[in-house]
Amino acid sequence: MSQRRLQQRANQKNRQKRTEASSGGAQSGAANAGSTGASNLGKSGATGPLTAAHDQAGTDHTEDRTARAHFTRIAATASFRWSLALFLAGVVTVALALSIPHEFAFFELGFLFTLSIYDLVLAMLGISVAIGMAVHRAEIYTIVACFLAVMAPMLLAFDPIFHAILQSPLGGELFLIAPIAVMLAGVVLWLPAKIRRIGAPVAAGVIGFSLSLFIGLDDFGIGIKEFTLTAVIGALWILLAPGLLLRNFRGPWLTIPARIVGSWLVVIGIIVLVSLYVPLGNDAPALADPSTPDNGQMDAPALPPLDPAVEEGLEDAPDSGFELTIPEDGSNPLLNGTRLDALPDLQPETGADILPDLAPESGPAP
Repeated sequence: MSQRRLQQRANQKNRQKRTEASSGGAQSGAANAGSTGASNLGKSGATGPLTAAHDQAGTDHTEDRTARAHFTRIAATASFRWSLALFLAGVVTVALALSIPHEFAFFELGFLFTLSIYDLVLAMLGISVAIGMAVHRAEIYTIVACFLAVMAPMLLAFDPIFHAILQSPLGGELFLIAPIAVMLAGVVLWLPAKIRRIGAPVAAGVIGFSLSLFIGLDDFGIGIKEFTLTAVIGALWILLAPGLLLRNFRGPWLTIPARIVGSWLVVIGIIVLVSLYVPLGNDAPALADPSTPDNGQMDAPALPPLDPAVEEGLEDAPDSGFELTIPEDGSNPLLNGTRLDALPDLQPETGADILPDLAPESGPAP
């Protein structure tokens, strides 16, 4: 019995040792795992910012490559090449016309005249941005059609139409058309796409009406066809060339820049409108007053003021010491009783013949 008990105790001790050994190994394994994880976490924390920066740089590089590829793809299209050629044609034409010394022809003057109307040029550029934002080509056709539908009859029959406008209530408010056109072009760029389809043609019609007034009144009064035709061509170039070039890059990114341009146009239109009602300063010198000495000149000698009683006729003016007498017989006047010999005597001498001798001269006797 004693041997069995001793054997059991020995077995229990062996079991306890095994249990303690297994638990110790598990704790050491956990400690090793914890230390390994901490070291890995430290390494990842140290390399995290570098990895993020590298990823960001890679993203930016990818976006640049994507933008370049997108631009290259657009530049390879026929619509971009045609719109760029149209834009450069106008720019080169204006540059050559202004840089080469020569006498301007009427067709050159018409194109340059349109560019000289700065407020309407800004309005047409605003409509051009709306053309660049147009979704369908039908919207572009509608804008151009409304623009020409107003200008064509105005320029073909300007004199009777302008006379009728002057007789209407609009005749006294024609100076308001140009700033209103600028403000309308700015408001169009703030409208949603569905409303802009209607607002852009209306604004284009107002701009065409204002431009036709400028052209009709500035074609030298004789209706020069070359001047009028190239003025309209110049207006169409301003209206279409920038918009068709911008249309190749249309997208959601264009909404905010278009609204910024629209805000500028509204402000410019308000400034122009207010300036039309502000009276101009009179910087010109005052006209001469004939009633003042030396016609009102500042360097005229100042004379003492007269007595109010003399001015009202209650008293006689004081004697100045000079008395001028003009005789009735036409002789020289008398100054203080002294005859003025500076003037010739107008009284003929007694017995003198005042008529010329018309008898022929008598020659020597033969």
